[in-house]
Amino acid sequence: MRQRFTIALLLSVTLLTLQACAQTPIRETTSAQQEAPNAIRTLGPDQHFSTLPSQNVARRLRAQRAGQPVNILALSGGGAEGAFGAGALVGLTRSALRPQFSVVTGVSAGALIAPYAFLGPDWDDQLAEVYTSGRAEHLLQSRGLGVLFGSSVYSGTPLKQLVDRYATDALIEAVAREASTGRLLLVATTDVSTGETVIWDLGSIAMNGGVGARALFRDVLVASASVPGLFPPVVIRVQEERALFEEVHVDGATTLPLFVPLAFVEPPRDAIDLSHTAVYIIVDGQLSEQPVSIPLRTRSIVSRSVSAGLNHMLRTTLVLTARDAALEGAQFQLAAIPAAYPPRDPFDFRTATMRSLFRYGYDCAQAGRLWTSSRGVGADSGSRAGTIPSQHTPCPVDDESIGHFAVR
Repeated sequence: MRQRFTIALLLSVTLLTLQACAQTPIRETTSAQQEAPNAIRTLGPDQHFSTLPSQNVARRLRAQRAGQPVNILALSGGGAEGAFGAGALVGLTRSALRPQFSVVTGVSAGALIAPYAFLGPDWDDQLAEVYTSGRAEHLLQSRGLGVLFGSSVYSGTPLKQLVDRYATDALIEAVAREASTGRLLLVATTDVSTGETVIWDLGSIAMNGGVGARALFRDVLVASASVPGLFPPVVIRVQEERALFEEVHVDGATTLPLFVPLAFVEPPRDAIDLSHTAVYIIVDGQLSEQPVSIPLRTRSIVSRSVSAGLNHMLRTTLVLTARDAALEGAQFQLAAIPAAYPPRDPFDFRTATMRSLFRYGYDCAQAGRLWTSSRGVGADSGSRAGTIPSQHTPCPVDDESIGHFAVR
């Protein structure tokens, strides 16, 4: 979290820099044009975007998948700690406890995992490769003196190349096939101009994007993971009706740590069995920070303060989401990295560090020790109460502090 202290300052610098070089007008959004909370930006067959209320999208989902359970998976940000979520998903496959998710949402690092969570076990090998191959080790490529005149400390090229390598035509086609059944893949970014969250329906982009689908799909993923100040923002062209705009987008976690639109949790009015809705959340990070000695210097104080603010925003979001799930009678399952796990820098992309965290998530999930359920601390869904050979760090299900966020 230390590097995130640059967020507020560089958001404004970013916008001014890109406005100066834009060839297409940057949208100037008025208050009347502001999108409703949790509204979803969807690409239609005419390749024009429209913003739909989440209630409308939820009704369409239930109509297309009538009689099927609604399993929702939300993946948070976390930088290199996304290795935990990736390992957990692969471990769930091996445990035979992995559900098919009707809705998958992702923010920042969670956005990069989301397509694989959406596509299911057949894509586990590629997901594991992303986080264990060592290709992420070169993401932090300094721009040298260019940082004085640009919008970021690091070059955005390595991140774009990494996403481009794995967001293949085959992956886009697979997402389109699954989206055609009514399932939803949603990713959040932050619009620099408005300061608001934008939720993109990546399934609609895969289905209706035509020859530009792959590039647009990739750009949204890169934008969602582009921590402002560290990585440059992404300019995305948006065609709405007869107007073409350029929008500047950065990390979705700047405004939203994770998201589960309430409309997908609320059952239809005529629903009888409410147990068929379940909310799963994987937090790629710890919910509490260990006390540390902070030098009385500006950088250290600002960095710690921003980190604390982001962590409190995450915990507040979890409390509200768990409450909404309880009110609607939905099951709630939460996994996060326990406080007992050795602390690490979320921008430590060294291969050994990521492999270790991937293996930890994998082992806990495979042993049925991943989820803390709304039924109570330690009540992992379908848990076999397995043990983990040579695992000294408790699994998420054993962490009482995580349980406090799951039990309402």
